[in-house]
Amino acid sequence: MGLCLSSIPTDGLGVGAMRYGIQTATNEQTSLFVEEQTTKPKQASVPIYRVTLVKEGRVPCYHQQIRSAVDAATLLHTYLEGTDREHFVVIALNQKNRVIALHTVSIGSLTASIVHPREGFKFGILANCASIIIAHNHPSGDCQPSREDRALTQRLVEAGKLLSISVIDHVIIGNGTSAYFSFADEGLLP
Repeated sequence: MGLCLSSIPTDGLGVGAMRYGIQTATNEQTSLFVEEQTTKPKQASVPIYRVTLVKEGRVPCYHQQIRSAVDAATLLHTYLEGTDREHFVVIALNQKNRVIALHTVSIGSLTASIVHPREGFKFGILANCASIIIAHNHPSGDCQPSREDRALTQRLVEAGKLLSISVIDHVIIGNGTSAYFSFADEGLLP
C-alpha cells in the first residue's frame, strides 16, 4: 500500500482540489479519515442535580403557630423591617400551622414585585409544607391591595389547589407601621 495524490477538477474553470487517499491493491482510493466515518457518535449525557434548602439565618418568631393574620403580620414586620422595596415572602406551615420557615421569593421595585406561581411554590414544595401564607410589603405604608395583588392571589390559590398546598392567607404589611391587610380576614381569599 502506498500514498497516492490525485487532482480532481471541482468546477468548470479548471481549478482542481487535491485529495489524499490510500492506494490499495485494487487501486481503490479510501480516505485517511476512515475512522471518523465509522466511529459511533458520542453519547449525550444528562446532568444530575440534588436540590436542597439552605438555612441562611433566623428571625425572632413570637408565635410558633400561626393562629391569625395578626401572628403572620407580626412575623412579617419583624422579618421585613427596614426594607425599602417590595419583598414577596412565603411562610411555609406544617399541618398544625406551625412555621417551618419563611423565604423571600422576589425583591421588586418601590411599587411592584414580580412573582410567578412556580417560584412561589418551589420553596413550599422543598420545605415539604402542608400550607403557605403568601405575603408582601408596601414600602409606601399603605397596605390596601392593588388590582395586581388580587389577581396574583387568585392565581396562587388556584396553583395551590393543583399542588395540594393550601394558600391560607395573603397578608400585605405597610412599612413603618404596624398596619396589615389580610385577604382571609376580609373574605377575599378565593
